Amino acid sequence: MSTATPFRKMNGLGNEIVVVDLRGTRQVFTPQAVRAAAARPESHFDQMMVLHDPVTPGTEAYVRIYNTDGSEAGACGNGMRCVGWTVARQVGREALKFETAAGVLDVEVAGIDRITVDMGRPRFGWQDIPLAEPFHDTRAIELQIGPIDKPILHSPSVVNVGNPHAVFWVDDVNAYDLGRFGPMLESHPIFPERANISLAHVTAPDAITLRTWERGAGLTKACGSAACAAAVCAARKGLTRRTVTVTVPGGPLLIEWCADDRILMTGPVELEHEGVLDVLVAA
Repeated sequence: MSTATPFRKMNGLGNEIVVVDLRGTRQVFTPQAVRAAAARPESHFDQMMVLHDPVTPGTEAYVRIYNTDGSEAGACGNGMRCVGWTVARQVGREALKFETAAGVLDVEVAGIDRITVDMGRPRFGWQDIPLAEPFHDTRAIELQIGPIDKPILHSPSVVNVGNPHAVFWVDDVNAYDLGRFGPMLESHPIFPERANISLAHVTAPDAITLRTWERGAGLTKACGSAACAAAVCAARKGLTRRTVTVTVPGGPLLIEWCADDRILMTGPVELEHEGVLDVLVAA
């Protein structure tokens, strides 16, 4: 059925986010409804964050994360900052817990300019990413595009941070046509669940520049889970420290890979406008 559903249009460093609160209802978004919402200028998004009634006691909501193509994602750091800020204003608390397909996440809201999300622990095993074939060392896997003797991109680090990620190490993230290579690599047979594709340049022991082709969404100004992926992969390769600033086209994110293996991501959000979606949802 078609129903009028309020939404908030927000962004995290330019990563376009729509937040929809369906708590207290039995409604769910169908892939058709997600694609329809993404196609409208007033509600266009990179990710839609849909809040449902909590499943795990002590959490504020179960959050389903949708890409523009209607597919679901396991994590979206920028989106979780938007969700955290929205719910913190409602309940009057700074420390919150939410559940996603990737597990329970802690969010700390110090203000609209400083929201920290615990993105969980990275998974480096080839079967956990997942990859279609075994790789003992996922700091660099055998994958390249271009001529065999002179590949354009090659030997990415791979990791799962709620979603599968491949990080290619380059000297200039703007020197490559990511809009062309991104979709080819996203759907490469080595990634049975597809993958987010990033170009990363380590500029200092505590700084990385990053561009990302996001699985199911395309080129994006910011991808929080990709920033986390680049940070942990760089530290794992000995290229950086465990706390780094990752600069994406939309601005900087602070990423800390803690001693207990959890990843903390800190950055701002922005509220753009509020509106109503009139799309087909299932009750």
